[in-house]
Amino acid sequence: MKLYTRTGDGGLTGLLAGGRVSKSDPRVDAYGSVDEANASVGAARAEVAALPATTDRVFLIETLDEVQDGLMRLCADLASGGTYPVRIEEATVASLERRIDAADAGLPELRNFLVPGASRAEAALHVARTVVRRAERRVVALGDSFGPSALRLVFLNRVSDLMFALSRIALRAEGLDPRVWKP
Repeated sequence: MKLYTRTGDGGLTGLLAGGRVSKSDPRVDAYGSVDEANASVGAARAEVAALPATTDRVFLIETLDEVQDGLMRLCADLASGGTYPVRIEEATVASLERRIDAADAGLPELRNFLVPGASRAEAALHVARTVVRRAERRVVALGDSFGPSALRLVFLNRVSDLMFALSRIALRAEGLDPRVWKP
């Protein structure tokens, strides 16, 4: 089977649930943004994999793997208009919240804004955070067009929060201090 099919050459793409729509369709934009977020999380994971072998690195990799699974599920959900059996569930969000709480419990209280760029892994996690936020905006723009699912938005919001917490864990794993913004 060839990688290219030529079926999208005219600006249309096929949906998971069937049918063809413009590549500029809001749903395609939304799941494309979620796909971009997944790639960004994967790039951050590659940076994290290069960190020293510690329990922090294990936690980071396991957490990023879970996030990527959720992002794949969300893509399938959006591409199918909510008809695909793989989707975001309350247990998915609850698991992310447990990971955020676990990450945050071992970190000092924040008293300032942080500026990304103290390390490659930390910066990559911040990039992932901002790409997830953009995906969240694209999913919000869909409204209820493809079935109301507050969990889609809650999931993306938690993923973004989690990327922030993980960026701080990455710095701890590297023994580095964050860059504190001093207005």
